[in-house]
Amino acid sequence: MGIRGVIAASEPHTAAAGARLLRRGGNAVDAIVAAKLAATVTELPLTSLGGGGACIWGDARDGYEVLDFFAAAPGIGLAPWPVLDFAPITVDFGETSQVFHIGKGAAAVPGELVGLLALHRRAGRLPLHEVVAPAVAWARDGFPVSPQIAMIAALIAPIASHSRTVQRLFLPAGRLPQAGDHLSNPELGDFLQALGDGNPSAQVAMYGAALVEHFGPAHGGLLTDQDVAAYAPVTRAPLRIPFGPHTVLTNPPPSAGGGLIGAGLRIAEELGVGREEFLSRAHQLVIAAVLATVSEVRRTGYDDRLHADPEAIRRLVAGGGLPQWTRHARALCVENRLGATTHISTIDAEGMAAAMTTSNGEGCGHALPGLGIHVNNFLGEDDINPLGFHRLAAGSRMSTMMSPTIVLAGDRPCLALGSGGSNRIRSAILQALLNVLAYRRPLDEAVNASRQHVEGRQLWFESGGLDTEAATALQAVWPGATRFDSASMFFGGVNCVASSDGQLSGAGDRRRGGVVMVAES
Repeated sequence: MGIRGVIAASEPHTAAAGARLLRRGGNAVDAIVAAKLAATVTELPLTSLGGGGACIWGDARDGYEVLDFFAAAPGIGLAPWPVLDFAPITVDFGETSQVFHIGKGAAAVPGELVGLLALHRRAGRLPLHEVVAPAVAWARDGFPVSPQIAMIAALIAPIASHSRTVQRLFLPAGRLPQAGDHLSNPELGDFLQALGDGNPSAQVAMYGAALVEHFGPAHGGLLTDQDVAAYAPVTRAPLRIPFGPHTVLTNPPPSAGGGLIGAGLRIAEELGVGREEFLSRAHQLVIAAVLATVSEVRRTGYDDRLHADPEAIRRLVAGGGLPQWTRHARALCVENRLGATTHISTIDAEGMAAAMTTSNGEGCGHALPGLGIHVNNFLGEDDINPLGFHRLAAGSRMSTMMSPTIVLAGDRPCLALGSGGSNRIRSAILQALLNVLAYRRPLDEAVNASRQHVEGRQLWFESGGLDTEAATALQAVWPGATRFDSASMFFGGVNCVASSDGQLSGAGDRRRGGVVMVAES
């Protein structure tokens, strides 16, 4: 008996799908695509084929690539502008809340379906019908809802009950699913089965036609035939960030998250982060200073440069302009003052790593009739529309905080990780990386330790695991800080796998039901 690989995800069935493919001789890409397809069934509030995402994968032999299959702004060839179906709703996290917009006018051009197919064609090993099989089984036969998924469904209750098409997915018994309830999606199961057994191109064409029919201008949306025809996944060279003896590879522009994580790592290294006692007062204050500086980097024209001058982001993480930001962070150290996303990481026994983050936003509250696919509300999320709603040119790739990441020791992957969590993604990944690489904490502790997030002059932090001095210091230096007394999914969900001296391991973020499975044959 030998280990074929390890996978970390946010739901047991998702992880089991990937582990099954590894046991059957599949590689990391087979496993991550199978797990992601399963997640469209078993993590219904978090992801769907009506969303988008990004994946980084590779190995020492063939190198590393990022596949960007995030959404594009719709409206190519559209005139005049229709009256949009677009309205705000509030998601309550308990200690804080966040406003999102839903309706068909919130739907961007999704890339997830064509992205997963492109990734499998490019780097998968097993036939597609084997890759879709776990998702098909759970969609048709049903699965028990996990406590985490039941909780998230309750958070987005106004979306889950918004229309009849989405009620069929979330409320088949006339109420929100509870932990342990049996949930199925036979329409999606039939679609996935046809995808695996027949002609994928025909299924993609049928899916695209349904998007335009139900989310076009006649129904308050913006999707056109030209949008669907123009969309294609994009392969990119990963952003490379040196950190000590390691190299961190992550999502490049037009993703926003990768460059901000890179800036945070470089600033933290210049500050000597890692010398403080873990979770101490000094540790918490220096991390808050780094996160605040990263937030300030974004506020000074960063989002404009993502499309206009992406090379500026690469220069930033290579060291250009870092001294001024390091001084900014150092001054803060002494100054007295939902995101519905899911992530999967896997490494196989042959040394290939893959990390994939996907989302449908919170969902727009409408599904594709007959297909069981809840469509995204990316045009209605403040976090990825920093210039305002419906301002991006039609056909442009939208920006995202999604930052699937691989860390190299030499040229071999030693970590693969990423996170969900809206604008908190950058903070979650940055802290997990620092916990492992700078503070040298064990993987599970690194992923599940207390976390912070800074946006502008506002700090949010988890006090669990902190002593009174550390928590008090954060509130003294950051007046008005929002304190979470227990771990919260507000701070993301980092799922991480590692390879060290031939040993594979993983850690799942308990904030979002993280699960690790080792595949043995």
